[in-house]
Amino acid sequence: MTDKKLTPDEVAAQAQAAAVEAMMAKAFSNRASTTPAGDAPDTPALDTQRCGLIAIVGKPNVGKSTLLNALVGQKVSITSRKAQTTRHRITGMKTVGPTQFVFVDTPGFQTRHGNALNRSLNRTVVGAVNDVDLIVFVVEAGQFNQADEKVLSLLPAGTPAILLANKFDLIHRRGDIAPWLQMMQTKRDFAEFVPMSANSAKDVERVFGICEKYLPQQAWMYEADALTDRSDRFMAAEMIREKLFRLTGDELPYTSTVIIDKYEQEGNLRKIAATIVVERDGHKGMIIGDKGEKLKRMGTEARHELEALTGNKVFLEIWVKVRSGWADNEDRVKSFGYE
Repeated sequence: MTDKKLTPDEVAAQAQAAAVEAMMAKAFSNRASTTPAGDAPDTPALDTQRCGLIAIVGKPNVGKSTLLNALVGQKVSITSRKAQTTRHRITGMKTVGPTQFVFVDTPGFQTRHGNALNRSLNRTVVGAVNDVDLIVFVVEAGQFNQADEKVLSLLPAGTPAILLANKFDLIHRRGDIAPWLQMMQTKRDFAEFVPMSANSAKDVERVFGICEKYLPQQAWMYEADALTDRSDRFMAAEMIREKLFRLTGDELPYTSTVIIDKYEQEGNLRKIAATIVVERDGHKGMIIGDKGEKLKRMGTEARHELEALTGNKVFLEIWVKVRSGWADNEDRVKSFGYE
């Protein structure tokens, strides 16, 4: 009895299924490894150093900033449950052994609003992914929708991309993910599949080993102990904006921003004056709260976090001002520091 001859499509399907199974086996083998990443040693010889740019991309609110902070080991990108929290290209770096990883956190690609602010955010995403050595495409494990599809369509074909399935701890059986992964491989030929939880220290450590081989052998871009290229002034605005989003929740439209009017250091004291800019008078009252209690709480929480970040005492003043239509005014968007 002779075996049935397979059609070309059946041969291709079998090859793809085998490739997906091999990818899964490799991913779960990596996940089972307990080898720690280790700390940065003294600066190694130039001919042994590796360094490269790694873009972390994905739809809004998929966990990109949480992942960046976990990789760097310190908060350099703010987080909240509100979509569109990240608005800038945030660079965080970590030096492990002879390799310096320069991670670039990007805003989630915006599809819901076409105003000047969102056009600026989308330009930031497109600019970031076209100038890196590796792309980490972050999705929720087992999920893929139109917002994910839009981000995926922006990724340049010639740059290796890793499919990072965040929140993998919510998947109960390994077999449940195979059909999804096979579907994802039809979307793009991902170099690797990384199942993980950004809240797992072991999972985060393994990301370094996975990314390292895609980075070129070249001199480090930053000092070994550097964590971000953003200034203290920038971080102050971001910390205040984080508290703004966390304490107002979904009540406050995302078109609110923070401007630093003054940032001065006198000995061990940092004096910071900031303005929260909103588009309507009603938003102003929402932020200030009853008898100013909500604004006071924002200031207190931001001050405590800034003191922990800088190691200095902080005197922080915050005002709220209305600038109607600022988010749809190209000049005003640029004046507020957006690219």
